[in-house]
Amino acid sequence: MSVPQRATGVPALQGFRVGVTSDRRSEDLITALERRGAEVLHAPSLRIAVNESDASLIDDTRQLIAARPDFVLITTGYGMHRWLEVADVAGLGAELIDTLERSRVLARGPKALGAIRAAGLDEAALSDSETTASLVDAVVAAGPGHRVGIQLHGYTDEVQLARLREASASVHTVAPYRWAPANGDDRSQRLVDAVCDRALDALTFTSAPAADATLALARAGGRWQEFLAALRSDVITVAVGPVTAGPLIEAGIDVITPDRYRMGALIRLVCDRLNADRVRRYQPLVGGDADLLELRGQTVRVGDRQVRLGPTALALFRRLADAESAVLSREQLAEGLSEQADTHALEVAISRLRRSLGIPDLISTVIKRGYRMNVRRLTAPEIPCAQELTGS
Repeated sequence: MSVPQRATGVPALQGFRVGVTSDRRSEDLITALERRGAEVLHAPSLRIAVNESDASLIDDTRQLIAARPDFVLITTGYGMHRWLEVADVAGLGAELIDTLERSRVLARGPKALGAIRAAGLDEAALSDSETTASLVDAVVAAGPGHRVGIQLHGYTDEVQLARLREASASVHTVAPYRWAPANGDDRSQRLVDAVCDRALDALTFTSAPAADATLALARAGGRWQEFLAALRSDVITVAVGPVTAGPLIEAGIDVITPDRYRMGALIRLVCDRLNADRVRRYQPLVGGDADLLELRGQTVRVGDRQVRLGPTALALFRRLADAESAVLSREQLAEGLSEQADTHALEVAISRLRRSLGIPDLISTVIKRGYRMNVRRLTAPEIPCAQELTGS
């Protein structure tokens, strides 16, 4: 499969750095982002954990089979697969399949539905909105007095479970796995720091528990306000669906979600939004035929060269370029440096930025006033080959 590119031939996410918080299926997401040119920071805040002994799952399965439920609710494809595997090993596989065939099986999402049908259960139905609440709604709508079985996912929705118990004659739960904190893994703290330092362009979430856990890590690490400020301004926050986005929205973070709650749609949304909102192009006003400058996330493209800028150089470039040839004082530019920055540190940083860009006279020193970058920002109609992304 070819790598999705812009019309200019540059991979859709080249120059961008994207954070991935998922554990399960993270390899698929990371591979897809990297294929499109992104640098990925993977920091799962939760991990899937299974019990050292499956005795409780086997006992719960026996009780569910004995109850002969009218409805069985399946919330995740992974959970369904693991439940069937454990039942088979325990000699309960045939009885479980027979019980499910006699029940009305409802699936929360397409992955759960796929796992159900892979087991030969073709009569299963997909929920209306792919949420646990919609599964419970279907049971409630069927009237009181039903026996219900439910396969729990790693982060139990106690509110919906309480609704189900209130509306049913009996509820039998099975938990093939659970979520556990990613203790002892400092990647999560590095991710929080990267967000706060604006060293990420986008942060992705594929589950509400991971969103909750990431927010908790930011609180525990003492960078809560910085974390929120970054996600409300410079770092695009992307969730696979509204349920996943819930904890983030409650924290006051603007979250974008794809129209279809699928990983492929999430990836396309990341590509589209970063290219629409985080790519800026400038025409140098010096050097005659000097190459266009294109700011893409953490990098600047100068013609065919891609220049990776550190945090200080990137902050200086953005301030100078956005000023479009206006002079910025040393005090204004120093805000992009560390608190300990002085005049010498600023001069050194400007000198390094000049060398990195490699265009003579692009950054001018204005005596006793400051610096300016001799560029004009281009709008979309002026940009050669400015087109939408191709591919998915």
